[in-house]
Amino acid sequence: MSLVINHNMMAANTARNLNAHYAELGKSTQRLSSGLRVNSAADDAAGLAIRELQRADIATLHQGARNANDAISMIQTADGALGIIDEKLTRMKELAEQAATGTYDSTQRLMIESEYQAMASEITRIATATDFNGIHLLNGTLSSSTHDGSGMTSTGKLKVHFGTGNDSSEDYYYITIGCSTASSLGVGNQALDANGVMRDGGTVSTQEAAQKSLEAITLAIVSKDKIRAHLGAMQNRLENTITNLNTQAENLQNAESRISDVDVSAEMTQFVREQILTQSAVAMLSQANSLPQMAMKLIGG
Repeated sequence: MSLVINHNMMAANTARNLNAHYAELGKSTQRLSSGLRVNSAADDAAGLAIRELQRADIATLHQGARNANDAISMIQTADGALGIIDEKLTRMKELAEQAATGTYDSTQRLMIESEYQAMASEITRIATATDFNGIHLLNGTLSSSTHDGSGMTSTGKLKVHFGTGNDSSEDYYYITIGCSTASSLGVGNQALDANGVMRDGGTVSTQEAAQKSLEAITLAIVSKDKIRAHLGAMQNRLENTITNLNTQAENLQNAESRISDVDVSAEMTQFVREQILTQSAVAMLSQANSLPQMAMKLIGG
């Protein structure tokens, strides 16, 4: 290589190497300080795209688990109210049994009838008043076999959404809750048939009516228990769903970590390497910049 003044190629070459090593040192510093291998699309374009999709799915799965937990809370609210209705039905059957015997006169029967109807009214009040976040649970609102979510307020059976997509086989299912008012259970003076005639179980004002009410109340208890059994099964299903969602989110988080997170031990090795090369390049650049001064000796000589 010739000794020249205008173009110091040794210095230019050293400067290029210095810039390259310094840039790599900057990347290592960024990765170590952020804990991420992929900090921008330039680091790994494909990896960044996959990571962002995975992050969206992870956040969605966590929200899905919260949705399922909310549904469990709703079911527990309904089941708690049905437990109170169970107590009222038990008392009504006790009153029907009392009225079915012949040792009471008309005045005493009216007293029994008054409490019987009060229990029926309380059942209806509980069924009407029980709600979760403004959604009525036991008045028949959720007993429909159809669902319409096109409006601001959904109607029909309740859809619990927990998956990352919109596939009915894996992302959501429906919860139906039967009506639990006294009339729907067939007890109390509001329990009428299709012709408007009071059904068995409507009153215990006579011995005959009380005897018929015993069987009607048994059927009401069975109907109520079917609702509770369905709710219990749905709660168990939701709990299993939550377990699966958390496992799925954990596995996705692990996959996202492998793409995105920096391997600290490997990156630290790279950092030290680039640091040494940068320092070496700085030292050599200083030496290369001093070489043209040798020409002055020739000129001065």
